[in-house]
Amino acid sequence: MNLSAAKKALEAGQLVAIPTETVYGLAANALNEEAVLEIFRVKNRPAFDPLIVHVASWEQARSLTQGVAPEVLAQAERLAKAHWPGPLTLLLQKSPEIPDLVTSGLPRVALRVPAHPLTLELLQMLDFPLAAPSANPFGYISPTRTEHVQRQLGDRIAGILDGGACRVGVESTILGFEQGRPVIYRKGGLSVEVIETLIGPVKVRAQSSSKPATPGMLKSHYAPRTPLVLGDLRELAQKYSGQRAGVLAFRQMLPGLPESRQRLLSPKGDLAEAAQRLFAAMHELDAMGLDVILAELLPEEGLGRAVNDRLRRASK
Repeated sequence: MNLSAAKKALEAGQLVAIPTETVYGLAANALNEEAVLEIFRVKNRPAFDPLIVHVASWEQARSLTQGVAPEVLAQAERLAKAHWPGPLTLLLQKSPEIPDLVTSGLPRVALRVPAHPLTLELLQMLDFPLAAPSANPFGYISPTRTEHVQRQLGDRIAGILDGGACRVGVESTILGFEQGRPVIYRKGGLSVEVIETLIGPVKVRAQSSSKPATPGMLKSHYAPRTPLVLGDLRELAQKYSGQRAGVLAFRQMLPGLPESRQRLLSPKGDLAEAAQRLFAAMHELDAMGLDVILAELLPEEGLGRAVNDRLRRASK
C-alpha cells in the first residue's frame, strides 16, 4: 500500500498498519469514533485500555489538549522539542475533540510524533491525528516487520504501509505529570537516564495495572503463545531438560541446545541493538512449535530497562 492509498483508506474510516521507529501501529482516524471502535474489534482489545494518538508536530499535539498547567506545558514542550519525532509519548489533559473511547474515558490523552519518514509524511497529508496501538492481536508480541502484521492481521485491515524493519524495536516511553512532577508510566525506547538529563529526576511507576491510566500498562502483555520463563539460562535448561526448549539470550548461546532454537539479542552487548531485535526474535521462537522459551534479563540500565519490562510481562 502506498501513501495515497493509505490516506484514502484512513479518510474512509478504515484501518491501516503504519510503520514507526518503535513498532508497527494499527492506525485509524483518532477523531472518528467508529474507526477507533474498529481498532478495538480487530485487536480484540479491552475498551479500558487507552490508545496513543500520533500527530505531525508539537503544535498539533497542543491543539488536542486543554487546561494543561503552564509549568507542565513548559516541561512537556521542552521534552517534545528535544525528543520529537521520537519514541516518547506525552500524557496531557485532553480537549473535548478527542473521543472518550480513545482515552478509555480518562481525562488525559497520550500523544507522540513518530520518527519514521513515511508515517510523518502521511500525518502531514491528513487533516486528523491517528490513533494507533501496536498492529497485533491484543496481548501478543508487538510487530516490528510487515510480515508480522500480515501474518496476524493482514486479512482484517485495509492494508500495510511498508516502512521496513523498525529501528528502535520496543514501544515508546510514556511520560505524564502528577502534581506538576514528571512520572514515567511505561519504560520504552527513550531511556529514563536521557529524560532525566533534560528535566531532572523522574518517578518511574510499576509496570502493571488492571485499570491502566495510560496505554501499555497491563501486566500481561507482549506475550508469545509459547510459555516464556525468565531466569538463569543454565538453571532453566536443567529444569526444562525434558522439553523442547528455545532460548532468548542477551550475548551468548547456551551450550547443549541446538543453535537453531536459540536467538541472541546482541552478541556485542549493545542494549539498543537488543531492543531492536527483541520482538522479531520472540516471533521467530514462537513459530518453532516449542514447549517453552527460556529467557534471561538484560542489565537494568538504559534500554535494558525497557527490554526487561517487556520480558517480565511476556513471561508466564
